[in-house]
Amino acid sequence: MPPRRDYYEILGVDRSAPQGEIKRAFRRLARRHHPDVNPNDPESEARFKQMAEAYAVLGDPQRRRQYDRYGHAAPPDSFGGDLWDELAGFGDLFDAFFGSRRAAGRRQPARGSDLRYDVQMTLEEAATGVERTISAERLQRCDECGGTGSRSGAGGQVCGNCSGTGQSQQTTATPFGRLSTVTICEVCRGEGTVVSDPCPACQGTGNRVVKAEMSVTIPAGVEDGVSLRLEGEGEAGERGAQPGDLYVFVHMRPHEVFERKGRDLYCEAPIPFTVAALGGSVTIPTLAGTEELEIPAGTQTGETFVVRGKGLPDVRTGVRGSQHVRVHVVTPEKLTARQRELLEEFAREGGDQLENAKGWFGRLRDALSGEEED
Repeated sequence: MPPRRDYYEILGVDRSAPQGEIKRAFRRLARRHHPDVNPNDPESEARFKQMAEAYAVLGDPQRRRQYDRYGHAAPPDSFGGDLWDELAGFGDLFDAFFGSRRAAGRRQPARGSDLRYDVQMTLEEAATGVERTISAERLQRCDECGGTGSRSGAGGQVCGNCSGTGQSQQTTATPFGRLSTVTICEVCRGEGTVVSDPCPACQGTGNRVVKAEMSVTIPAGVEDGVSLRLEGEGEAGERGAQPGDLYVFVHMRPHEVFERKGRDLYCEAPIPFTVAALGGSVTIPTLAGTEELEIPAGTQTGETFVVRGKGLPDVRTGVRGSQHVRVHVVTPEKLTARQRELLEEFAREGGDQLENAKGWFGRLRDALSGEEED
């Protein structure tokens, strides 16, 4: 038989280490080698048992003194007793790694998964709201077995491996007593019941994948990136558990005419130079059609006019925003003889003089004069 390792060596501490350091060393190593962290790893399980054995001795001052004096040859009564009972004083430590000694009960059926669906919308649809029918594949309760998972509809029977607890208990003998470990039952996967006559339509799961159609109302004024939650329209839960939700994400298509900023819309509109000079009305587009916009005389390119109530509605209040129209004056590229004659006459009368030219040239002259003085 190979010699037993020194307990101090197992925990990686000096023989003079204080009790607090021994506890911290065990915590650190336990987090790394606990069987739950390293499933199906016999080496990690063996190392963890060695650490538990070492800590059971070195973590108790009296037993540590016996070990320091006699080593592994200490009298059996010095280390005797059930391991769990001996470590009861360190329940906070072992609960963090093992959980409670008592069974936590069978695993509850899991809630259904949430689903996501993306829809594309136009500004016109966002202005009025729209009803959409969407299709999506999802898990639904099996109609053949009523969600029980069994062909007869009777549901599952008590698992014979765990007697309905959903857990299996394994007991391991150690030099200091018997160590019990509770795990999820591998037969029923923690549910406590098994289906002896699985439904052929859903293979005993109680749910099956179907293509479902759902109606969703998208309110007026909805913005890009907003998600709408449809409660209970996600996938079905296990064994009748609560279904998940469906989240509909809205994406706005770019518009050829309008740019949106919150509830307001922005666009540009060309106006004839005669209307810009004399005033008049022009036809502008809106989401609801066309509308006449009054242009005052002397309007310049770049001026913006605000049309109230022609924007998008607020989702909560329904109050509509405004439409901002930025105009630019269009100069004709081709003129008839008569049009040219009239414009030349207009120029002879001084109509081609810039109203602000004098002031502009004056500011330029002053700026240049200032540079010469410097």
